Amino acid sequence: MDELQRRSRLEALFNEHAGAVRGYARRRIDADAADDTVSEVFAVACRRLEDVPDDALPWLLGCARNVIAHQHRRAQRDVALAGRLQEAVDRPAVTTIRADGDDALRRALTELSEHDLELLMLIAWEGLRPAQAAQVLGCSRNTLAVRLHRARRRLAAALRRADGTHRTAGTPRAAKETL
Repeated sequence: MDELQRRSRLEALFNEHAGAVRGYARRRIDADAADDTVSEVFAVACRRLEDVPDDALPWLLGCARNVIAHQHRRAQRDVALAGRLQEAVDRPAVTTIRADGDDALRRALTELSEHDLELLMLIAWEGLRPAQAAQVLGCSRNTLAVRLHRARRRLAAALRRADGTHRTAGTPRAAKETL
């Protein structure tokens, strides 16, 4: 299909079905969002014009359904982010490490990977619960639990090296109180 044929087909699709797509969207969301949905649906149709069947309306409505679901998920993420930002503003910042473990803890933290450090900071210094940290990192709670266990184990090993001891188990008291 050449460019002129593509354009003609897309215009025909829009002229024939835009009203039905807009009506479908308006019954589910507000008018402004419905107009955005129509635009997105026909942008998808333009990109995937070869996939649009001859009986296009069901395909276009399915696309509209997906666009509306995506808009809904985006709105939920925005609300959740606003809540987390407000909590962060309201919560006093923890800016220091306990004095009795500062040097060893600082050295140990420099040994950790960026991923381990981020995870531990979310839990220890940002004060997030594991479920919240999992949401921030985009993983399941179970995955986060495993990662957190491993990160804490690596921190304990790094602390043993940093403070020159060779304890076989446990995390130094200052680190436990922080994490």
